[in-house]
Amino acid sequence: MAMNIFHRFCCRSAMWERTSATKIVPWALSGLDLGGSALEIGPGYGANVRALLDRATTLTGVEIDPDLAARLRTRHGSAMTVVEGDGTDMPFPVKEFDSVVCFTMLHHVPSPAAQDALFAEALRVLRPGGVFAGSDGLDSRIFRLMHVGDTCVPVPPEDAVDRLTRVGFTDAEIETGATSFRFRARRPE
Repeated sequence: MAMNIFHRFCCRSAMWERTSATKIVPWALSGLDLGGSALEIGPGYGANVRALLDRATTLTGVEIDPDLAARLRTRHGSAMTVVEGDGTDMPFPVKEFDSVVCFTMLHHVPSPAAQDALFAEALRVLRPGGVFAGSDGLDSRIFRLMHVGDTCVPVPPEDAVDRLTRVGFTDAEIETGATSFRFRARRPE
């Protein structure tokens, strides 16, 4: 999905990777067990990869941007499997992963309908009892300025539980922070 030059620079920076590893991923996944097999939807520049590898035995990433998918393969080698694909129509079998995660990327999915399709795909590829979790930014003037020229469709956190439940998740929870929200939901047993 489209990202402006400033946004691309920030997302590939060491500072963003440090922030993600020390703040975003720990907050979003606090108290959760990812199990042995985790899938990250939209890993982008790979800011979360090292933090996720500390939490799961195997990590797969599905990345829609071919250049970013190639960069992830080069940068992380055999540490993770990178598949070029769309999170709304993933090339994985049903019940393939113990957990599915995504961080600060839902707002780059171009419509609420496409976001709901991504949620449904996350459910489809999860094993029974598996967790879908992550975080995204809250809509604000500063958030919109950072995304000028980007695809930017923020997910209203107040709607997220209903949207996750509607596609079939249970135990959906949202927690709002100062500039972002985290979500968690489970595939029924």
